[in-house]
Amino acid sequence: MPQLSALYRYPLKSCKAEPLQQAHFDGLGMAGDRRWMLVDESNGRFLTQRAQPHMSQLSVLWNEAGGVTLSAPGHVSLDVPVPESVESALRGITVWRDTFRVPDAGEEAARWVSDFIGNPTRMVHMPIERARWLPSGYGEVDDRVSFADGFPLLLIGQASLDDLSDKIGRAQEMLRFRPNLVVEGAEPFAEDGWKRIRIGALEFRLLKGCSRCILTTIDPANGERTADREPLTTLKTYREWEGQVWFGQNMVNDGAGMLEVGMPVEVLE
Repeated sequence: MPQLSALYRYPLKSCKAEPLQQAHFDGLGMAGDRRWMLVDESNGRFLTQRAQPHMSQLSVLWNEAGGVTLSAPGHVSLDVPVPESVESALRGITVWRDTFRVPDAGEEAARWVSDFIGNPTRMVHMPIERARWLPSGYGEVDDRVSFADGFPLLLIGQASLDDLSDKIGRAQEMLRFRPNLVVEGAEPFAEDGWKRIRIGALEFRLLKGCSRCILTTIDPANGERTADREPLTTLKTYREWEGQVWFGQNMVNDGAGMLEVGMPVEVLE
C-alpha cells in the first residue's frame, strides 16, 4: 500500500518550504500553509519566485499562534504576529484574477520585506474568514483556499519524480514542484487516476492536475534558474496536453485532523 513519505508547509507564499513530520489540516488545507503573502505596495499584485527568484532564499517558520518568523542571509530575523483584527488595516490585493481585501501585517514587516525584495513591498495575512473560493467548476460550495494559486493542497507521487529524473538523466529536487504531500509506493503518475484517498482519519478529493510553469526551473537551494530549463524541457516531451505541462494533483481535504509521515494511503476511488 502507498504511504505518506513527506509533508511540506509554505507559510509565506512562494518562499522556502518547511518540512514537517506531522501536520494539522483545517478548513483551508494544511494549517499555516500560505496564510501569508508579499504584494507590490503600489498595486497590491502578489509576488512570487516567477519574477523574484531570490524569494526561494527567504525562510519562514510558522507558529501555533499563526504568526511567522522571517529570516534570510544578511537580514536580522523578524517575528511577525497575526494582525489583531480580521477587519484591521485591510489592503486590496490581487492573486491572478482574484481581487479582495485582507489584513496588512504592519510597518515593521513592510520595512523588512521591502529591504529583502528591493522595492516597496507589503506583507499581508489571510484569516480564514476572508478565504477565497476555489476556481469555478471545481470542488464543492464550501471549499475555500488561502493565498495558494488556486487549490489548498498539492500531492505528488515520489515515483513520478523518479521517472522524470530518469528521463532527464539527473536527480530532480521534489521542492521544485512545491507539494504539500508526497506519496511513495505507487506507480509513476498513479495519482493522475485517483479521485479520493484516505490518509489516517482524513479523506481528500483530488480535483485537478497541476499545470507547471517557469518556477520549476529555479533551484530551491540557491534561487538560480537552470540553464537548460529543466525539468520543464523534459516534462514537455511527455506531460504536455491542452497547451499545459502537468505534474502533480491539486486536492482538498474533507474535515480537520492530523497527518504524520509514514501513514498508509488508501485509494478510495
